[in-house]
Order: sequence, then structure tokens, then C-alpha cells
Amino acid sequence: MAKVITIIGSGMMGSALAFPAAENGHEVRLVGSPLDNEIIDACIATNRHPKFDRDFPAGVKYYKVTEWKEAVKGADFVIGGVSSFGVDWFGEEILANLDPAMPVLSVTKGLINLEDGTLISYPDYWRKNLLAKGIDRHVCAVGGPCTSYELVFHDQTEVAFCGVNTAELKMMKEAMTTSYYHISLTNDVIGLESAVALKNAYALAVAMTIGLVNRHHGEDAGLHYNSQAGAFFQAVREMTRLMAMQNGEQDSLNIGIGDLYVTVYGGRTRKIGILLGEGKTYEEAMDILAGVTLESLVVARRVAKAVYRKAELGHVSLADFPMMCHSYDVLENGKDSELPWESFTFDHTK
Repeated sequence: MAKVITIIGSGMMGSALAFPAAENGHEVRLVGSPLDNEIIDACIATNRHPKFDRDFPAGVKYYKVTEWKEAVKGADFVIGGVSSFGVDWFGEEILANLDPAMPVLSVTKGLINLEDGTLISYPDYWRKNLLAKGIDRHVCAVGGPCTSYELVFHDQTEVAFCGVNTAELKMMKEAMTTSYYHISLTNDVIGLESAVALKNAYALAVAMTIGLVNRHHGEDAGLHYNSQAGAFFQAVREMTRLMAMQNGEQDSLNIGIGDLYVTVYGGRTRKIGILLGEGKTYEEAMDILAGVTLESLVVARRVAKAVYRKAELGHVSLADFPMMCHSYDVLENGKDSELPWESFTFDHTK
């Protein structure tokens, strides 16, 4: 049965989900955030997102943020398409004023670090803030190895939807599944949300190895996989430890590892990691990438601060997270990006 799906936030991932939704015969209403007026204007004028090379399918309608309440009337569910920089806006302006019975699926990846070093998901962060207002709402979320432009291209894509309401998850999966967009379901919200957020922090360090090859051997040296694989191995080790801290399930970790792979090879995090590896300072790299949204840097800092805090409280050892600590030092303290390779080795002999 055809549904009405409202997407609030016309960034690349939220907009990309309009493709499987509309191609399944649903009416899709794409709403811009306060920062998206130019994007919505372009969509209205051309029926194409400025960042994509394909027209939106039939069935997509466009709305400015001032029209969001009209856009959610009669909707079967809402997709939150904001970046991590819009988390508070989405919670305060949309979720707090949306019918509590309306199912919501968020594409936003990230974690919030609390004072004691605890890392919570955005769905938990929103729930905590909404409960303080007397609003009882659980938000579902999507995570997995999926770049927006490849989803628009109809590349085969495997993701997972997570949430506490299984009936909502099944309804959303039925609405969104296509021949190229494949959806697993899990109630492991903290596990899935942690895994797909952590990969951002670690993809940064893996990408540094590409820039390091350029720095030491020249850009014509080509791709060298030993260092990338070595860094990938250490990233998985540290993600596994962090996922154990979060009590996440194994398949959630597996999805996060897949997401780490695609982010190293196809994401925006790759660009800044390469620049840092080549010897650029953080400030120089950000100047070069002006205008690029880098949620990975937010996650890297928050996770590192959480780990440092837990270490202060005696709950973890920083020696178990040398890559995370290194990335933090590169971003915050201007440390050279050359990875601390020997700290990644282990000795399990008896």
C-alpha cells in the first residue's frame, strides 16, 4: 500500500532516501532544514539535488522548513535527514512539536559524551530531552555502509534499521526495501548507533596512511595497502573494545566494520585524513575543504574525550586505544599524523 513519507533535512543522505521511497510508489515530501533553502530552490527548479547527477523520481514534492508542519500532515512516518550539527534543532523544533505517535527514522550518525565518559546515541539523547518536556517518544535509526551518491546510483546497499518498536521497524523496512536497498532489523539501538558512529573516528586515522604514502614517496607512488590494512586492523580492535563497553551486539559491530570500509574508500573523512597524512595542519586541511560537512571530526573528539574520562576514573586503559588517542592529538594538539605503529602490536605468547 502506498504511503506518505516526509523527509526533514535535505542533505545528501536524507535526500538519497527519497529514491527508494519514491520508486516504491510512495509520495515523498522533502523538507529543507533552516540551512537548506537554496537546495530546496534547486530541487523545485530542476527536480534534482545539487549534489546528485540524477533527477528525483516521480512522487517527490519539495517544501521549505517553514512548511514542515504542512509536509507531515497525513504522513505514515518521518525520516530525519539532518547532520549531527542539526541534532539539537531537530529535537527542539521538530520532535518536540511532532505528534508523539508519528514514527521517526533518523539517518544522523553520532554519539553524545556525558560527564562520566558514557557515550549515548542520538535516539537516547532525544528521548532524554523529550521526556523532560513530558513527551514520550522513541526514535528509530538507520546505520550501515551506505554513501548517498552510490545509493542514488542504485548500487547494492546493505544497511540496518534499529529501534525499540519492532512493528515500526517492520513497517519502515517494507516501505523502503528495493532491489538495491536491503535492510536488516535490530533492537540493538546503542550497538548499531555506536558502531556506525565509531567508524567515522577510525576512518580518519586509516585515511591518514594514504596521505603518509604521498608525503614519503610522492603522489605518483600509487596506493599502498599494507599500511592501510595495518591501520584498519587496529581500528577494528579498538572499535571492538568500545563496542564491548557499549554492550553492543556482534552484528552491529559487523555493520560498523563495513561502514568503516566504505568511509575509508568513499567518504568525506577520507579527504581530510589524506590531507593530515600529507602533513597539513588541521587548520590548513579545513581551509582546503571549506564547505564540506565533517561529522567524523565531531565523533572523533567526543569518543576520545569519553575514553580519556573513563581512563581518569580507572575504567579503561588508554594503552588499549592508541589510534583513538593519536587521532585526537593530531586534531587537538597539532601532533604529526605519523601513526604510532609499534603500539598496535600485541604479544599473546605464554
